[in-house]
Amino acid sequence: MRRFAYHEPKTLEEASRLLVDLGENAHVLAGGTDLFVEIRERLRDVSDVVNIKNIPGMNDITWDPNVGLTFGALVTARQLETLPGVQRTFPNFAEALRLLASIQVRNRATVVGNLCRASPSADTIPPLIADGAVIHIYTPKGMRRMPLAEFFTGPGRTRLERGDIATGIVIPAPAPDSGRIYLKHGRRKAMELATVGVAVSLDRDGDTCTDARIALGAVGPTVLRASAAEALLKGRKITDELIAQVGAQAMAECTPISNVRASADYRRSMVGVLTRRAVKTAMEATQ
Repeated sequence: MRRFAYHEPKTLEEASRLLVDLGENAHVLAGGTDLFVEIRERLRDVSDVVNIKNIPGMNDITWDPNVGLTFGALVTARQLETLPGVQRTFPNFAEALRLLASIQVRNRATVVGNLCRASPSADTIPPLIADGAVIHIYTPKGMRRMPLAEFFTGPGRTRLERGDIATGIVIPAPAPDSGRIYLKHGRRKAMELATVGVAVSLDRDGDTCTDARIALGAVGPTVLRASAAEALLKGRKITDELIAQVGAQAMAECTPISNVRASADYRRSMVGVLTRRAVKTAMEATQ
C-alpha cells in the first residue's frame, strides 16, 4: 500500500476546503472498495485521503411520497438492497443493487461512490437515470442539483470539480401506474461487469404508454438515454410491432465498442433483445 496523508473533516465545508487546498491527488473516502484497491495496485495517484464518514447527515435515508427516495453519500448498496420500500417501489434499482459485485462488497460500497466511479458498465446507473434521479453536490460556492443523466462526461469522468462532493441522490416518486425494470447481460451470473445493461421506466394509461425512459449501459462512453426509442413509445398503444421498432431504434442509438467481454456487434444485438424484453416486462409490471 502506498503511503498517503489521512484527514477526517467534521463538516462538508471543511472537507471541500481540504480537497481544494490539497490538490488533484486528494480523494474522498466513503466506502473505499474501489479507492483502496486502486491505491494498492498503483492505478491512482493518491497523496491524501479525505474521510467523509464523520460528517452528519450523510447516512440518512428518507421517503416522501411527494418527493421520492433520498439517500446520502454514505448509504451502502446493501442497506438499500434490503430496504422493503426500495424493493417494492423501485424494483429495477433493487435488482441492480443485487447484481452489484458480491454481498461483502455491497456491505461496504456506497451507491454514490459507485456513481462517482462513472463506469459505463456500472449496474446502478441505468435504473437511476431511467427513473430520473437527481444528484446533490456540495461545492465551494454552495449546493447544486443536477439530473444524474447529465453528471457523466466519459469513462471514469464526471462533472465534479475540485472541492465538489456528491452528497446524495433523490429518486422521484413513481407515478401510480408505472412499471420499471433493469436487465443485465454478462458472461457469468455473479461478480460480473455488465456486457449490456438496459433499464426501462414507463408510465401508462391502460395499454397506452404515456411516458418512457430507456437507459443503456456498457454500450457507450457513458450510460446512454435512448431518446428516439423513448419517443416511439410515448402516447402510443404498446403492441409487439411497436416493441420491435423500439428495440431496433435503441440498437441504432447505442455506440458500443469491442473488447474482451464482447464485440460491438454482439453488444448492439443484445441491446435490441434486452430493450424489447424490458419494455414488454415493464408494461406487464404495471398491470
